[in-house]
Amino acid sequence: MLDFNPDDVAFPNGHYIDGVVISDGLEHLAVRRPSDNKVYADLSIGCPEIVDRAVASAERAFRKTSWATGAPRERARILRRWADLIEGHAIELGRVEALGSTRPITDIIAVDLPYAADCIRFFAEYADKLGGDIAATRTDNLGMVISEPYGVVAAISPWNFPVNQAVTKIGPALAAGNAVVLKPSEMTPFSAVRLAQLGTEAGMPAGIFNVVQGTGMATGDSLCRHPGVGKISFTGSTRTGAAIMVASAESGLKPVTLELGGKSPQLVFADADLDKVARNIAKSIFGNAGQVCVAGSRLIVERRVEDELVDRVVRLSQAMQPGPTWSSQTSFSPIVSTAQLDRIDGMVRRTLDAGAEALIGGRRLAEIQDGAFYEPTILTHVTSEMEAVREEVFGPVLTSQSFDDEEEGLNLASHPTYGLAAGVHTADIGKAMRAVRSIKAGTVWVNRYGRTADYIIPTGGYNGSGIGKDLGRQAVEANMRLKSALIDFA
Repeated sequence: MLDFNPDDVAFPNGHYIDGVVISDGLEHLAVRRPSDNKVYADLSIGCPEIVDRAVASAERAFRKTSWATGAPRERARILRRWADLIEGHAIELGRVEALGSTRPITDIIAVDLPYAADCIRFFAEYADKLGGDIAATRTDNLGMVISEPYGVVAAISPWNFPVNQAVTKIGPALAAGNAVVLKPSEMTPFSAVRLAQLGTEAGMPAGIFNVVQGTGMATGDSLCRHPGVGKISFTGSTRTGAAIMVASAESGLKPVTLELGGKSPQLVFADADLDKVARNIAKSIFGNAGQVCVAGSRLIVERRVEDELVDRVVRLSQAMQPGPTWSSQTSFSPIVSTAQLDRIDGMVRRTLDAGAEALIGGRRLAEIQDGAFYEPTILTHVTSEMEAVREEVFGPVLTSQSFDDEEEGLNLASHPTYGLAAGVHTADIGKAMRAVRSIKAGTVWVNRYGRTADYIIPTGGYNGSGIGKDLGRQAVEANMRLKSALIDFA
C-alpha cells in the first residue's frame, strides 16, 4: 500500500543555493494541503537579495566549473545518475509531492516520477549531439555556426504537475550546458528542493541548479528582470506569460519559452469508436480534476451521437473516487486551493445564469476533510460566447456543443485566443488530416488525447497559448544561442 500519514512526511523547506538549503527571507507564506486545507509549512519568500544570491551562484558555477566547458558526455552521465536517483527515491519524492499537490500518490509513483526520470535521460542524450555546423563558404575561408549555452536560465514551473513540469524545463537547459535557477510554484514548493539535492548528489557542481522560493509577483518578477539571467522558461497562465514578456523586454530583451493557457477542443465525428473516445474525454477533463493546461475541456461532437457519447462520459465520471492525495484509493483530485475552487464555481455559476444546463455536477463536492473538491461537471446547451466555453476554467468542467457537418465542427473547434492542443476522433483519415491542417493548435492528437513518453515530440502552443517548445530537440536548441565565425586563411 502506498498510503501514508501526511503529518509524518519530512521535506526540505527553504531555498537551495550553492548546494545548501537556506531559509533566509523577510516575508513568509503559509502553505496549505489541498486535500484538507491544513497549513503544513511556512515558506520563506525570496526577496531580491535572495534572487541575487541564487543568480550569482549560478553565474559563478557556469563560469568556473567544467559543466559547460568539459566533455559533454560527462554532463550526460551526471544527468543519467540524477535520473537513477529520482527513481531510487521514488517513495520519498512521491510523498513530498502528494503531500501538498493535487496529484494522488498512486499517480505520482506510477506515472509522474517514471516520466520525470526518463525525460531527464532523454535530454541527457542530447548533451553531445548538438554542437553547430560548418557553413558553405569560399575554399580559403572557414565558416562555422557554433552553439553555445546562454549561461543562466530562469525556469518558473507551475503547481499542477510539480516534478514533471520542472524537469521539462531543467532537463534541456542543463543538457545544453546552462546553469538553472528554478522558481517552483509557492503552492507546491518542496519537491523541487529535493530534486536539486539529488542533482548535487548525482555530481552537479554546486550552483548549477539552484531553487528560489516565493510568489510570482515578488520572486518571479525579480528573477525574470535580473541582468544575470540569459533566458526565461515559464509554464502557467496567459496573463502571467504576458507579464513575463514585458519583464524580459524591459530588462535586456531576454528570449522566452512560454507554455500558457488552453481551451482545447475534442472534435468527435459519428464514425469514431465511442467507447475509446469516452475514455479519452473523461481522462482529459477529469484527470487531476481538470487542472491540466491541455485539458480537453470543449467537447464538439456530431449531433447524432452526442447523447450516446455524453452518457458514456457521465458513467465514467461516476466511477471516480475523490479523496486525499495520500490515499491509494483516490482517483479524483482536490482543487489546489479554496481560492481556485471559488473561481471555478463562479465561472460555472455565471455560465448557468447565461442559459447553460448542468447535466452533472455544477457545484462544490461535499467537503472531504475540509479539502477543496469540485464535482465532475458537464455543461450542455452552451454557446461559444459563454464564459465556461470561452475562458480557461482549469477545473473538472466539460462543455458540450454539437454540429451537423464537418465545416461546422471545424468552425466550433477554433478559438479566438487559445491554441495549445486539440483532439480529433474519427475513422476517416481524410477528415482527420483536414482537421489537423485546419485547427490552429501546437499539438493535435488523432484518436487519442494526451502526451505519451515520446519526449521527441515537442509541445507548445499557438497564439495566446505560448511561444516556443518544451520537449523534443527543439527544447534543447531553445536553450542554446548561435554564434557565427568566419576564418580567413588565404
